[in-house]
Amino acid sequence: MKTSKKIKLSFIVPCYDVEEYLPKCLDSLMAQTLKDIEVICINDGSPDNCLKILKDYQKKYGDKIVIINKKNEGVWRGRKDGIKKARGEFIGFVDSDDYVTPDFAEKLYNAAIKNKADIAVCGFDRIDLETGKLYSREMCKPKHKNIIVKDNPGLLLELNGAPWNKIYKAELLKNMAELQNIPPVLDDMMFLQLIYINAHKITFIPDSLNRYMVRKDSIINTIEPEVIPQTYAAMKEIRNLYVTKKNQNYLDYVDANAFLHLGISFMYRLSANKNVNFSKLLKENTKFLNQNFPNWRHNQYISLKYTRKNNGSNNKLYLVKKIYDLHLFRPFLAVYKTMINKLGVDIKW
Repeated sequence: MKTSKKIKLSFIVPCYDVEEYLPKCLDSLMAQTLKDIEVICINDGSPDNCLKILKDYQKKYGDKIVIINKKNEGVWRGRKDGIKKARGEFIGFVDSDDYVTPDFAEKLYNAAIKNKADIAVCGFDRIDLETGKLYSREMCKPKHKNIIVKDNPGLLLELNGAPWNKIYKAELLKNMAELQNIPPVLDDMMFLQLIYINAHKITFIPDSLNRYMVRKDSIINTIEPEVIPQTYAAMKEIRNLYVTKKNQNYLDYVDANAFLHLGISFMYRLSANKNVNFSKLLKENTKFLNQNFPNWRHNQYISLKYTRKNNGSNNKLYLVKKIYDLHLFRPFLAVYKTMINKLGVDIKW
């Protein structure tokens, strides 16, 4: 029998081949100090014992655990299925191989309510899955307490490109635009772009409340050139959505974001594939940016003036853009890769 009790926060947990880590994730969510929550678990056709684990937790915790058992369609569609089912005032996401602190939900929810924000963001720890070593603590020193998106969307470039250290007002997600081209990579970042387009205010909590577990085989993950066309198509589709805002500030943000994620992150991952002609792909990538995201070259959010005016925001992106303009991007990627190999963790730009 379903409860009519008000749900403050719905968490969506996609599950696929994570039976080893899922119990710790669920235990951390069941231990939340904010009690008016539900956890919607998407068993995405998982071939292991995820479904059995979920049923065991549902038997123990009742309708606090909601199970969606479906064929495998990937995280993007799984999240969308969870959003449709969610009853919470706010919605958040937790990866099934991560876990959160007991006050994760309460601090995020209270911050969103107190500051009348559409989105609340917290810090997180990157931790080695095998050894428990702390790689880095991120998003705990926000340069701004709040962001009013329409006034300064360039500050969105400072946010990490993952949805799991944030909660969102439910209507933001339930009214998200649909993409015809589901991105095969960079999907977390693009998912956020569909949320940010209608967001008004974002608030920050300077505490690390999420434990993001890093698998060694995922620190440097290459991609195949076959994913390029659909990735490009999805980014173009998102820009077209922002065009309807008829606000140059938003377009400058989208084009700066394209340089950050397509020009830097995407190219870095392609460069790690030894079977590709990277010089050719880099030229094609630059041509694509020039044609479809024309404001990336001379962008108000990637400038020394902007960095100085906004407490150092986007300073690393500005630095990489300078390196790019000096035609030193390939040597930069080589140094970048060496740093990652030595430090054992990706350095976010």
